[in-house]
Amino acid sequence: MNKNELKEFLDEKVLLYNNPKFIDSDPIQIPHQFTLKEDIEISGFLTATIAWGNRKMIINNSQRMMQKMGNSPYDFVMSHSETQLESLEGFVHRTFNSDDFITFIKSLEHIYTNHNGLEMAFAKNQQVTSMQFSIAEFKKLFFEMPHQHRTTKHVSDPIQGSAAKRINMFLRWMCRNDKAGVDFGIWKSISPAALSCPLDVHSGNVARKLGLLTRKQNDARALAELDSALRLLDANDPVKYDFALFGLGVFEGF
Repeated sequence: MNKNELKEFLDEKVLLYNNPKFIDSDPIQIPHQFTLKEDIEISGFLTATIAWGNRKMIINNSQRMMQKMGNSPYDFVMSHSETQLESLEGFVHRTFNSDDFITFIKSLEHIYTNHNGLEMAFAKNQQVTSMQFSIAEFKKLFFEMPHQHRTTKHVSDPIQGSAAKRINMFLRWMCRNDKAGVDFGIWKSISPAALSCPLDVHSGNVARKLGLLTRKQNDARALAELDSALRLLDANDPVKYDFALFGLGVFEGF
């Protein structure tokens, strides 16, 4: 396919998969349970944090996280007691355990109390066509609070070579506002033009088959290559092609 044919093909797939009917099979269903901005972004951030492995398990364990916070994540973050934190004991999703969960709650409280919330924490270091430096700076901010070293692995750092798939997915959820009913678009201070595709095994394999990516590893360098290719197709909203790449890989076995 030439560039125009590729764009037409992928645009059709975006229309197919950027559709509310797919929400019920996707972890984005968790923040869709809420209406308060802070509830949406906190539930989205926690869900994205554990979004690796079996999708059904991700959704079930994300739902357990919400239940442990009384299905009011912002209120829990801002007004929890030590006894309530103890109620998180026993939670585990793969390598993310209750100690990590408690650290995340305390760090989120710190961000909302001292740094004007998650949106401003990400927005203040954004660049015109990249959020990767901002993600790296966010990680520093997030771990200003006392923490175990093991917990730091649950927030990616693009400067250290990570593709930061889960955070890029979370940013897509928060920032894109195309009125399709899937992404929320509640963060107005970050342009979709700055977002990156959540690069994982599915989107990476499809991107290589389509000639959008040549690097074999799914790392920060591969993400930069994919970003450049997708921005040639749509500079204002390159990350919309996540729907096409993921859908082709997961639902069509492309």
